Amino acid sequence: MGYHLRKVAFYLAALWAAVTLNFVIPRLLPGNPVDILMAKLQQRGGSVDPAARQAYETLLGTGGRESFAQEYLAYLGSLLRGDLGVSVSAFPAKVSDVIGASLPWTVVLVGLATLISFALGIGLGALVGWKRGTWLDSLVPATTMLAAVPYFWLALILVALLSSGLGWFPLNGGYDVVLDPGWSPEFLGSALYHGILPALTIVVSSVGGWLLGMRNMMVSAMSEDYVLTARAKGLTGSRVMIRYAARNAVLPSVAGFAISLGFVVSGSIVTEQVFSYPGIGSKLLQAVQNNDYALMQGIFLVITVAVLGANLVVDLLYGLIDARTRDRSTVS
Repeated sequence: MGYHLRKVAFYLAALWAAVTLNFVIPRLLPGNPVDILMAKLQQRGGSVDPAARQAYETLLGTGGRESFAQEYLAYLGSLLRGDLGVSVSAFPAKVSDVIGASLPWTVVLVGLATLISFALGIGLGALVGWKRGTWLDSLVPATTMLAAVPYFWLALILVALLSSGLGWFPLNGGYDVVLDPGWSPEFLGSALYHGILPALTIVVSSVGGWLLGMRNMMVSAMSEDYVLTARAKGLTGSRVMIRYAARNAVLPSVAGFAISLGFVVSGSIVTEQVFSYPGIGSKLLQAVQNNDYALMQGIFLVITVAVLGANLVVDLLYGLIDARTRDRSTVS
């Protein structure tokens, strides 16, 4: 119980530190979101007077007459109430509404792509490690080279070949604009069709890392005594590979996969920009370009909670699976 309490206390402290940085860092950027909002209002023909500016400063929680410490305390109070503020770039929409509209797109796209690349990389890595020294080893440099290719370059190549050249997939967007978003079969089919190419980009660029890691762990596991004992018992090669070697070699990759799931909510900014995909990454870039403090803070907060939550789950699971982890923590 002491092990779990220490872990929870550590991650609560890490969450407070992340929330504090989340408040401070956007305010170090040049520019003022209120000035950007005032410029937008003037472009629409609206009038701006000092009273209106002060009202918007109060609404956005920045640049007003309050001190930095007062703004920080007000920010913490708003978080406890679940109020993430109002977005400047999507004014007058609330930050929670903007994130709620874009987050499902990213979670589905990046989440499924991460799951597919993990399963494919682990499966191929186990096979390559088991058959080391054969032609299958050529998969390692090939997939590693693809992993080294920049996201945007790979995405542009796939767009040029599969969209512009062959016409198999749409060039951009998350769905056919003539359809109304909803749960209709037409819309879901359109969203799936538009998401294939962005997902393929993520899978192709990330499968190499999982394959290389699993392959190296398989090679190491195959020299362990329990694998040699299983072979001496006369067990079939497939059973030794799956039940003994791969089962133990996959543990570090599972931990890495759990952590990578925390980063799913951050999306892939470059991929979403290339394909004009309506995910959280494009909203984050939009917030940075418009000095949208509230939206930046809201997105960073979601990412932080997801990453810390994934790390906490991994730590707690490792404490349950491997008693040596708890023992080392107790001794230290």
